[in-house]
Amino acid sequence: MPARQPKLITLILLTSISVLSLNMFLPSLAQMSESFGVSYAVISIAVGGYMAVSSVLQIIIGPLSDLYGRRPVILVSMALFALASLGCYLASDVWVFLAFRMLQGAVISGLVLSRAVVRDIAPPEEAARLLGVIGTAMALAPLMGPVLGGFLGETFGWRASFAAYGLMGVLMLVLSWKDLSETNLTPSKSFTAQFRAYPELFQSRLFWAYCLCLVGSIGGFYAFLGGAALVGEGVFGLTPSQLGFGIGSISAGFMLGNFLTGVLSGRVSMWQLMLAGRLSATFGPLIIIGVMALGAMNFWVMFAGATFVGLGNGLTLPAANAGVMSVNPQLAGSASGLSGAITILGGAGATALTGALAAGPLGAYVLLGLMAASSGLGLLAVLWIGRLERVQ
Repeated sequence: MPARQPKLITLILLTSISVLSLNMFLPSLAQMSESFGVSYAVISIAVGGYMAVSSVLQIIIGPLSDLYGRRPVILVSMALFALASLGCYLASDVWVFLAFRMLQGAVISGLVLSRAVVRDIAPPEEAARLLGVIGTAMALAPLMGPVLGGFLGETFGWRASFAAYGLMGVLMLVLSWKDLSETNLTPSKSFTAQFRAYPELFQSRLFWAYCLCLVGSIGGFYAFLGGAALVGEGVFGLTPSQLGFGIGSISAGFMLGNFLTGVLSGRVSMWQLMLAGRLSATFGPLIIIGVMALGAMNFWVMFAGATFVGLGNGLTLPAANAGVMSVNPQLAGSASGLSGAITILGGAGATALTGALAAGPLGAYVLLGLMAASSGLGLLAVLWIGRLERVQ
């Protein structure tokens, strides 16, 4: 009996809440540092530590969902997120706050398992189309999250963001309870069996090719996040509002790419979509470097390079995520979690590298060059995928 398909809005919101949990409160970090009486470095653990915990949880959440099902894992995760958000709101000690903040990482199941649900209910080509539609809508989250968090912080104080998180968690728990039926109709036999199955993924060259594609794609995005403020303020003297608009350029490109994926899926192959995306993300920034070298050195031109990367990611990621979960459909949850963890670690490395290298008067060239290099790694991976899939 086929699984009942959940409403698309449920999957979009499950993905979006995972993104909002990372970035909505960022405008209030300085306020939080002052409130707790700690350094900015300590309160920044709420970002870096959270990413590390999320990375580890993805490795665990995937096998759990393959064993017990997508629905119960999502329900428990949303309940934990709501309770942890309440703990963050009430915390008067920074270490208590950070403990609850790490527990908020359970919400990453929304990102991991919404992809697995799509793969459960649709074949690869249709899954890529659905992931493209979901990506188009949820791309608003990284744009609107900091805006909403900034408003809440200025109007009500930093704790308001965590009150909002708690409300979101309760609403998603109710929505998931009502709309999300179980889609994993062939659960595994045991949790340890799932981890014993990981070598099947590790030994698959196709799995690693897709992971490399994801790391190269997301790495370009994280490189931009790690260097945009540094270059925008240091080289072009941008104001915070100008910088916010410029940072949104990559999300605008991402929305367009996801929209095109939704339109083109079924008409062109997944591999062709990934190839087009990697070509855009690799050569777009290189072209912009050439334009700047010819004298057009301004922030509008630099952000145009970021738009090419966003466009390329919107074309690449839906197909790559569908592909990595299709290597072994019985391990779709595990593949989603494991590839997600690898991708986040790669993105964190790209952020750190850009922050270290993009300072100085040549920062715009360095930033675009690193974005192109990361995207080029993804391009090589797509060519590898094409070779492997032709062999099979």
